[in-house]
Amino acid sequence: MNVVKQFYSFVIKEAKHIVRDKRTMLILFGMPLVLMLLFGFAIRTDVRNVRTVVVMANADYTTQQAVERLAQSEYFTIVRTAATPQEAERIIRNQKADMAVVFTPYPTPSKGENDPLHNHSIQLIVDGADPNMAQQWSNYATQVLMNPEGGVVNAKLLYNPQMKSAYNFVPGIMGMLLMLVCAMMTSISIVREKERGTMEVLLVSPAKPLMVIIAKAVPYLVLAFAILTIILLMARFVLGVPLAGSLFWIVVVSLLYILLALSLGLLISNIAKTQLVALLMSAMMLLLPVVMLSGLLFPVESMPLALRCLAAIVPPRYYIDAMRKLMIMGVGIGEVMKEVVILLGMTVLLLTIALKKFNTRLE
Repeated sequence: MNVVKQFYSFVIKEAKHIVRDKRTMLILFGMPLVLMLLFGFAIRTDVRNVRTVVVMANADYTTQQAVERLAQSEYFTIVRTAATPQEAERIIRNQKADMAVVFTPYPTPSKGENDPLHNHSIQLIVDGADPNMAQQWSNYATQVLMNPEGGVVNAKLLYNPQMKSAYNFVPGIMGMLLMLVCAMMTSISIVREKERGTMEVLLVSPAKPLMVIIAKAVPYLVLAFAILTIILLMARFVLGVPLAGSLFWIVVVSLLYILLALSLGLLISNIAKTQLVALLMSAMMLLLPVVMLSGLLFPVESMPLALRCLAAIVPPRYYIDAMRKLMIMGVGIGEVMKEVVILLGMTVLLLTIALKKFNTRLE
């Protein structure tokens, strides 16, 4: 019973310390809200409102229909018409348009029956300053132009038919925030005790050192779960991202990931001597790898071999993959067992190393 009381008192002490620090509370609960709104509404990779110029040397019914489809789609905005491709190119170079669609009639009409524009050739002139967006604009325009009733292209998009960026970003934000909150805040908390000399007082108390460390991690575990709840609620009711899979398994895998992040934070606290060093180590070891190598912004499969090998040891990569499958695709736990096993192995490894390196004498 005394052990339970001691553990409870340590947890309450750490929780009060966190609550008293207004700046920490603002970061913990303000950062998820800002990032969710920023990535959900401001940062978008889907195609919207592409400024389009149309070139029609000899307009006829079929080309007018094609232009009508472009104008009615949510992806393109017809800003001007041009008489020649050269004029359309000048408009793009002057930054007044993003893309031009050139309809040129064949000298001899084709006899194709399935192509609604079989009497015309279609050329797309695209601003290629951003090659990724240029490729997306070209693909979207091809689908819109060649996919009327009886068209030759029929694309079906699974899991995200509206192509919303939030479907991709929400799992990534979850992986980034939970890792930063748990690992960074835990490491700074323990190092702060070292700097102030209060850790020595705690370790000479009747409580075992392991109990002290676990008690300091418990409040951050609760905070991480609260942040996870906020993110899921915002994803579902603000951004409209579905929770297609089992909510139970989403929470279970997230708790495993939170434990991994807490273990990493404990390991950083054993290495760092000051709060500044702990913060810099957390930023270098967590922030940049999470953003660049986890698949949050860039697909890992498209990276060079050296970076793919480095990405293989980044824990958020596997959590983000698992969340995309569970949340967006709605698969069962068996389909993400590979990611779960890797996360579990990383958690055991990091926790074992951290506990072995924990020096009760704080030499």
